[in-house]
Amino acid sequence: MEHLAILRDLQATLDYLRTIERDLSALPPDLAALDARLKAIEKQTADKTKALDTARNYIQIKSKELVQALKDEDRARAAVKTTSQKVQYTSAIRELDEKERMRAQIARPLKALETEALALEQALAALEAERLTLKAQFDELHAVFLDEHANQVEGRKKLKAKQAQLEAKLAVPEVTRFHRLAGARQGRVVVPVENGACSGCHVKLRGPFLFQLKEAKDAVACESCQRILFLP
Repeated sequence: MEHLAILRDLQATLDYLRTIERDLSALPPDLAALDARLKAIEKQTADKTKALDTARNYIQIKSKELVQALKDEDRARAAVKTTSQKVQYTSAIRELDEKERMRAQIARPLKALETEALALEQALAALEAERLTLKAQFDELHAVFLDEHANQVEGRKKLKAKQAQLEAKLAVPEVTRFHRLAGARQGRVVVPVENGACSGCHVKLRGPFLFQLKEAKDAVACESCQRILFLP
């Protein structure tokens, strides 16, 4: 039953750790406001960075198209200068007009993209400047907050160390499964049997299963929710 004892101890450790984390994440209003703004800046930065990357990609494409359009326009202009016959001259002029239109059709959206990219770069610079200022304020106030909760900070440190020690006694796949199940089951992985039912999902356990649980020498999972059960 040592294996089950380790799992129960790990569950209790994580329960205490979540309580401390919840208390330490309950920031006072001034810190909470700074934290909210920093998270908003982070999202805005991600969105604008993505938009800037897209704009730069299009700029690269359009720039290549413009280079080719300018070459085509130069060739058409050269053809006009070297043409002496009237019919050929008229055709060359029409060709030049077409190449000029094509160049303009590329140049206008390219200019708009460059303007957009510049605006995004300026916006990102402003966001980064604001983030650095707010982060300094947050770190200063948060340090004071943590000093006021020194016992909980120390408790969290000890609990994390204990968590690491307990997880080291388990196989890596089992630790992975434990945390995956914890994420899917509101943090409750190891639960007691209460009134013949799993206290996690409240499904009544079958008689043969209860007998198996009583005789088991290792961890037994609930047939319904897959939580690890133990008899109190």
